[in-house]
Amino acid sequence: MADALIHPSAVIEPGAQIGDGVRIGPFCVVGPKVRLDDGVELKSHVVVSGDTVIGAETVIFPFASIGEVPQDLKFRGEDVRLEIGARNRIREYVTMNPGTAGGGGLTRVGDDGLFMASSHVGHDCRIGDRVILANSVAIAGHCTLEDDVIVGGLSGVHQWVRIGRGAMIGAVTMVTADVIPYGLVQGPRGHLDGLNLVGLKRRGATRADIAALRGLVSALAGGAMRETARAREAADPSPMERDVIDFILGPSDRSFLPPRFA
Repeated sequence: MADALIHPSAVIEPGAQIGDGVRIGPFCVVGPKVRLDDGVELKSHVVVSGDTVIGAETVIFPFASIGEVPQDLKFRGEDVRLEIGARNRIREYVTMNPGTAGGGGLTRVGDDGLFMASSHVGHDCRIGDRVILANSVAIAGHCTLEDDVIVGGLSGVHQWVRIGRGAMIGAVTMVTADVIPYGLVQGPRGHLDGLNLVGLKRRGATRADIAALRGLVSALAGGAMRETARAREAADPSPMERDVIDFILGPSDRSFLPPRFA
């Protein structure tokens, strides 16, 4: 823990592992099974508990609660874990819970995410890289958010839902079924309302990529999404089409939000 700066009012329980250059501000509490990698910063009044790893250069803002027991009545104190990647920004009042025995015992958050004030990551979730949760977003247990997903403020994601890479969820939206990669979902009860064109352009998608995705989504609008995906699988899909097809044919028994347009 070379060059670590720890405020005198902070409580660091015996057994905690503190990396080089870590900064721990006033009135923080760090539990005995916590590992803070190099360059982590806890601003003030942050609680990190449980078997929790926080990756290098992640910054956690005041009053966040990271690694506390899952909000699951079936939890009985079993050994579970929370792993948070590098360079995340975790803002005020964020909560992130570890896994449960029934969900594999692990919640994992990737790198370079932004978790805005009062957002929540539930037990047994898998959160990819560069994910953004806006203010007061609630991600229920067992959800998967792939890389580059953005969820708008005050939105909720139902347990077990998968959201594919590059998808965007609008504000004040309830997502109750799986969302294909690069999809755009909005409305009080979310519907697939096209493609996340802004996100696609930011990630360098060409006109040809976007045209191919539009064609695939139009085909999916006819219903029977898994059957359509299997048929398109044999038609030499582009890499981005392949992302969507693999997602639809992936290991899930949940339904999908269907495209609302033909």
